[in-house]
Amino acid sequence: MDNTLQYNNPLIEQRADPWVYKHEDGYYYFTGSVPEYDRIEVRRAKTIEGLRGAEQVTVWRKYETGPLSANIWAPEIHYIEGKWYIYFAAARTTETRDGLFDHRMFALECEAANPLEGSWTEKGQVKSKWETFCLDATSFEHRGVRYYVWAQKDPEIEGNSNLYIAEMENPWTLKEEQVMISTPEYDWEKIGFYVNEGAAVIKRNGKIFMTFSGSATDNNYCMGLLYADEDADLLNPDSWKKLDHPVFQTSGKNGQYGPGHNSFTVSEDGEKDVLIYHARNYEEIEGDPLYDPNRHTRAQVISWNEDGFPVFGEPVPDA
Repeated sequence: MDNTLQYNNPLIEQRADPWVYKHEDGYYYFTGSVPEYDRIEVRRAKTIEGLRGAEQVTVWRKYETGPLSANIWAPEIHYIEGKWYIYFAAARTTETRDGLFDHRMFALECEAANPLEGSWTEKGQVKSKWETFCLDATSFEHRGVRYYVWAQKDPEIEGNSNLYIAEMENPWTLKEEQVMISTPEYDWEKIGFYVNEGAAVIKRNGKIFMTFSGSATDNNYCMGLLYADEDADLLNPDSWKKLDHPVFQTSGKNGQYGPGHNSFTVSEDGEKDVLIYHARNYEEIEGDPLYDPNRHTRAQVISWNEDGFPVFGEPVPDA
C-alpha cells in the first residue's frame, strides 16, 4: 500500500477524543471534546484537511444543573437507519468520588439530511447494567446486527473502566445482555489509572479490529488492540483477543505525547485507512491533564501487514 499520503498535523487544535466519519454524501463529519467540556460541535468538509477551517456548528449545550450539566465528553456522530445520532458522556458534577467521575451515556437524534442544519432531539440516557461511571460509547454494525461498545466501571472490579459490548434494541437502547471484552491487565494499561476506554472499530481482512486507549491521559496514554474473527459470536468474550503490547504510543523523538482516543476514516480517494487521534506536543503538564486544553486532533495513514493486521507505526511529527 502506498503510504506517501500525509496530512498536516495538527489537523484541528484543541479538540480531544476526535471522531471523523465519511458519509455517503461525500462529506467528512467531525466532532470531539471541546476544552470547555460544555457543548457539542459538528463540522463538515469535503476533505480531511478541509475540516481544519470548516464552520463549527454547536448542536447541543449542557444544562445548568442535573445529569447533563458537567464535563461533556467524547461525542461521536453516527448515521444509523437514515438518521443521525450523537453519543456522548455527561455528568452532574465536575467532582469525583473515590477517584471516579459521575458520567453516564446519552444519545441525540437528528432526522435532517445535513446534521449541521437540523434540530437534535435528546433520546435520553443509554442505560446499561449498572448505574456507574461510564463513557466513550461507539457503535458499529456487523451482519445486520447493531452493536454498542463502551467503557464502564464494574463495582466488583478494581480500576476505572473496562470495555463492554451489547446488541442494540434501537439506536439509544441496549438489549439486556452485556459482556466485558477487555479489562486493564498489562502494565501499559494501568499507568496512573486502570483504564480501557475510547474504543473504535474497523473491519478488514476477515476480522473486526477494535482499538482502545489505556492509562492516564498524560504522556502515558496509549492505544491497544482487540480483534475478533468476523464469523465469531461478538457477544462471547472468548471471541476477542488482545495484543499484549500497545500499538500506538508516545514518540518523544517526534514530539507526540499521549496519543489515543482514536477513530477511523478513509482517505479522499477511498483507498487508504486513516487514523484520527489526539495527542499533545509536549510532555510536561501543569495540574490535571484533563484540563490541559492542548490535545490536538491529528490524522495519519495506517497500513496493513501480510497477516492482515493494522500497522500504526509511530505518531508522525507535526508539520
